Amino acid sequence: MHQALLVPEVLLEIFAYVNTIPSTQTTSTQKLLAALARTCKIFYEPAMDLLWTEIHELEPLLGCVTRLYPLIYRSRGTIWRDNFISWAKGVEPLSTHEAHQFLRHSSRIRTLNIQSDDLNLLSVIPAEACVFPRLRSLSLSTTYLDLFLPHTLHQCHLLTPSFVTRCIALEQLCIYTPEMRYDGSMADELSLLSDRIRWCTRLVTLSCPMLDGATWKDLSYVPTLLNLEIVRGCDDPPSLSERDVVNLTFLNLTSLSFRQLDDGADIIPVIQHSQFPSLKEFKLEANYLTSEAAERLFHALSHCNACQTLEQISICLFDENFPEPQDEETLTPVPHLLCFTQLRTLQLMFYDSWIYLDNDMLLQAMSTWPHIHILEINDSGDHVPSEVSLRGLFTALGLCPQLHTLRVPINLATIDINPDAEPIQHSLRSLALETSESEIADAETLARIISAWLPCVDRVQSMDRSWDEVNKHLKSLTAAAALYVAGAS
Repeated sequence: MHQALLVPEVLLEIFAYVNTIPSTQTTSTQKLLAALARTCKIFYEPAMDLLWTEIHELEPLLGCVTRLYPLIYRSRGTIWRDNFISWAKGVEPLSTHEAHQFLRHSSRIRTLNIQSDDLNLLSVIPAEACVFPRLRSLSLSTTYLDLFLPHTLHQCHLLTPSFVTRCIALEQLCIYTPEMRYDGSMADELSLLSDRIRWCTRLVTLSCPMLDGATWKDLSYVPTLLNLEIVRGCDDPPSLSERDVVNLTFLNLTSLSFRQLDDGADIIPVIQHSQFPSLKEFKLEANYLTSEAAERLFHALSHCNACQTLEQISICLFDENFPEPQDEETLTPVPHLLCFTQLRTLQLMFYDSWIYLDNDMLLQAMSTWPHIHILEINDSGDHVPSEVSLRGLFTALGLCPQLHTLRVPINLATIDINPDAEPIQHSLRSLALETSESEIADAETLARIISAWLPCVDRVQSMDRSWDEVNKHLKSLTAAAALYVAGAS
C-alpha cells in the first residue's frame, strides 16, 4: 500500500471523490464503498462512514439484525421496496441484544428518511436514548420522535408533532400532520407542538401547521428565522385575534408561505399586526376568501413594511367548499400592490371572483414594476368583458423588458392595432390570454399581430379552446419564419 494512503486526510479526499461517482446499471456508489470497506482495516472506517451517511427507511439498519435479515432482503440481496408494514406485521420487537445489532452503524448516519408509521419493533430502545448522535437531517412520519432527535440535529422533517425537547440546535424543522388525522387528538398535539417550538431558538426554516398567537410572538424573537411555511394542520386550527398578534417584527424573515388553508382570512391578523422588513416572498393557498377579507388582506400586505424588499407574491384561491354561496365579486388587488417596486413575480389565481384590470391600471403597474418577470392574473370573469385591449397590452409590455411570462384577461371585441403597422417587438416567451368571446372573429389577423410583436410566442395558452384557430395560424407563421431564417443562412 502506498504510504500516502496512510494519511487520513488523503484517504478521506479519495473516498469523498468515490462518493461522487454516479451509479450505473452495473456498479453503484454503495457497492464501491462496500468494496473499499472490505479491502483492509485502514479503509474500513472512512468507507463505512460514507456508506451509512444517508439512509432511507429503517430496513438497512434492521437488516443488521440476524433474525430480520431474511425478512427484509430477497435472495439477491435487494431490499424490499414495499410498505414497511408488509413485512414487519406480526414480527416480535427487537430484544436487548438485537437492539445493539440495530444500532451498530447508527452513529454514522447523518441523514435519515423514514416514511413508515409502525415502529413497534424498536420499543425496546429507551425513548430518551440518543441513538443517532451525528444525525443532521431527519424525515419522519411517526410519533416516536424522541427516539430520533439528538442534540446535534440540524434539520428535522417530521410527519407528526410530538415533544420537541432537544431542539435548541435545530436549524430546519418541518412538521406535517399525517393524512386522515384531522381529529381532536391531532388538535391537542398541535397545541403541544406550539408550546415546544419556543425552544427552537436557532431555526432558519420552519414548516408546520397553524400556530397560536403566543408562538407567533416567540418566533418573532428568533433572529435566525429566514423561511416560515404554515400548512393546514387540522379542521379546527388555532384562531387568531387582534389581541393575540400585536406589533410583531420578523426582522430577517425572507419567505412567508401559507398552504392548504381553508379560510384565507385566518392569516389576516398576523399580516395586519406584523412587520416584515426583509420579506422577499409571500405565498397564500386557500380554499376560499370573501371579497371583503381579500381587500383587507391586500391592504394589510401593503402596510407590512415590505415595500422595498418583496419580490414575489402568489395568492391562489381554489374556492372549494365555500361556506355560503357567493355572487361573483369584483376585486381590485393591483392598486394595493403598486407599492412593491421590486416585484419580480405576481400570481393572482381567484376562481370565484373577478379581478378588475384596465389599460390605465396595467400601464401604471408595468411602469411601477420595471423588474417584473412573471405576471399572471387568472379569475372567473370569463363571461365579463375585460377592460384591457390589445393596444393597452402591447403599450404596457414596452415598460417591462424583462417580462417573460404573462397571463391576463383581454377584450378582443375590437382589434385596436393595425396589423401592418411597424411593431415594437418584445422578448415575451409565454403568453396566456383569457377572453369572454367564445370564438375570436379575425383569428388570422390576430395571429399576424402576435407573431410580429411577440416573435418568441408560438402559441397562446388558454383555459378553453377559443384560441385554437389563432394558434393554427401562429404555427404556420412560426414555421414560415423558421424556413426564411434557414434560407437566409
